[in-house]
Amino acid sequence: MQEKPFNPFIAAIWRRFAETMFVEPAQMVITPQAVVDNLQTMFGNIEGKKPFETGISALAAWVVLGGPFWHFAPRSWRIARINRKLRNSRRNLFQDMARLRGIVYAGYYGHWLGSPADDQAAQEQANADNPVFRAIGFTLPLARQRAGTPDDPSIAEYTANDLPPSVFVAEDAIPASVEVVVIGSGAGGAVAAANLAAQGYEVLVIEAGAYLPSTAITPHELWMSSSLYKDGAIQTTADRDIIVFQGRTVGGSTVINNGICLRVKAEGETHPDANDVLATWASLGAPVAEAALDTAYGHIEERLGIHEIDRRLGRNNGTRMLGAWQAYRAVSADPMDARATSGWFRKNWGAKHEDNRCLSCGYCNTGCPYGRKRALPESFLHDAVLQPGAGGRKAKILAGAQVLEIGWGPRADDGRRVANAVQVLFPDGRGKRIGVTKGVVVAAGTIASTNILAQSGIRGTGKGVSLNIACPVPALMPDPVLAWDEDQMATYIDRGDFLIESHFQPPMSMATLVPGWFDDHFGRMLNYNRLASAGVLFPADRRGTIAKGKFTFKLEEEDLEVLRRALALLTKIHLAGGAQEVYPALLRGDTIAAGTSPEAIDALFRERIREPDDVVLSSSHPHGGNAINADPAKGVVDLDQRVHGTANVLVCDASVMPSCIRVNAQLTTMAMADRVTRGKRVFG
Repeated sequence: MQEKPFNPFIAAIWRRFAETMFVEPAQMVITPQAVVDNLQTMFGNIEGKKPFETGISALAAWVVLGGPFWHFAPRSWRIARINRKLRNSRRNLFQDMARLRGIVYAGYYGHWLGSPADDQAAQEQANADNPVFRAIGFTLPLARQRAGTPDDPSIAEYTANDLPPSVFVAEDAIPASVEVVVIGSGAGGAVAAANLAAQGYEVLVIEAGAYLPSTAITPHELWMSSSLYKDGAIQTTADRDIIVFQGRTVGGSTVINNGICLRVKAEGETHPDANDVLATWASLGAPVAEAALDTAYGHIEERLGIHEIDRRLGRNNGTRMLGAWQAYRAVSADPMDARATSGWFRKNWGAKHEDNRCLSCGYCNTGCPYGRKRALPESFLHDAVLQPGAGGRKAKILAGAQVLEIGWGPRADDGRRVANAVQVLFPDGRGKRIGVTKGVVVAAGTIASTNILAQSGIRGTGKGVSLNIACPVPALMPDPVLAWDEDQMATYIDRGDFLIESHFQPPMSMATLVPGWFDDHFGRMLNYNRLASAGVLFPADRRGTIAKGKFTFKLEEEDLEVLRRALALLTKIHLAGGAQEVYPALLRGDTIAAGTSPEAIDALFRERIREPDDVVLSSSHPHGGNAINADPAKGVVDLDQRVHGTANVLVCDASVMPSCIRVNAQLTTMAMADRVTRGKRVFG
């Protein structure tokens, strides 16, 4: 039986929040106790300290609101107290507490019937009459009516690309030593592993998370988010201002992303006035040859079949956003709008004629339940562990093991340090040292890689971390949109200093993105079928540091000014497309109605956004921290991504990027890893 992470006292607090945050309990379609039970399930599936920390946060908020006096007061008084203490507060601590409402929303809209142990079809059948889904008009994928034609295929599971058990190393079969250890199995690690295995190196890929094949992934959002994400998808920066989404599973964040593949610069795709990323890198002392990177991009794009997605994948929300953009741009006098680019995302979903083509189920961010995503387990990891390289060798994967640090042997003749082991920690607290005879590739993601390198005695790590920061803006349309019945992210607008991307989420995730409080939020979710949604993505360049395991990120006023302009523009685009109301992700939950003047919209965002706590911000793209630089005093790795002062340690993830790349990081992370590992005997 699953352990309940919240004791009866903390559970009673969560129940009181549930009785307050929606509508009168009699109008809820599940009971407040069911909300608490769902939260117990979710947090009971999260490893580490996050469940305890979240319980303490709930207790602290309860005390701030008045403790027993608030707890036993009428709902109207409880609401008034929350409005005064949390919703309208300018105090950072209280604003942080206000974010707990998203967890309560997840407990309601993540309601699920049946057991996570059941197979995907059985779970969907058990939830055919899920009361929460029925109330908002949502239909699970297997129950959706599809034509079954090549242009609109019927929804069915595809398992041919699942990795077989034979490629995984059991704990009792871990070798005493291997030639190469690759730490991390995401975008950079998987590409490096495939390239090195193809050369005949004996490769062991070590991943902190578990492997979930398509048969273990379902539309059970609550369970999947707590299974596939670091900290159950509620990891934040140290000040809790920005949620940082990172995968913790074999395949890393590629398993829970939208497959968007953008180059840092592409003709007709990138705004002509956008920052030249490679020129910025060169100015910082990190010249990366554009031709070499383009060649690596080509390798990745060919292997993954990257191409512009089919129009059917964005038939509702994606198409609507492009139409609204054209309506707005036609009357805009801003030259940045006139020069902006827009279109359909290029992704690694595969061509529409393939057996595993995308079904546009809308569940990309909690893993594909139907085995259709061409993420790293289905591509480069697949190559590494199933296709014999030189000498017939294949890579192996050790899942559910966290690398703490790199061990060092005698120095090389030129004085450089030589890695000869990695120290691994298992979930039950046991450790193991695995010897390394050739080299180590660090590719655990910006935060984890920085921690590993710092723990291993590498100096200068964790500086200059960048984020592409996202902020959602849903809108209420006059007619049903059914935005959930398509690819979650289909179309984009590149405005130069920021991007706008169409996006929509299944019920639980969408509920945490839709702004608003109490009855207002409940009413907005009842209009789920009429919601259109998009988000802004703006670059925050080298604002962060990682030290002693803490990720600190400080936005400057110039960043907030870009955010204000971006949110104002997206609001105007929604209204130009016929929206009746727009709901920007402001803490207070403001509504912007049709007919609001552009000047009033600009003024609202200037007034409301004074600091990051005033708005909901997230990022799936941390990069930097172990930057490339020719000068060891200015960077952690050299131009070939080898750690300065070491003979055999490479870094092959997004942490090597010297500045913010402004767009989704997946493709560039893979290309950078390919650039330094393909066809090169990097370890002698």
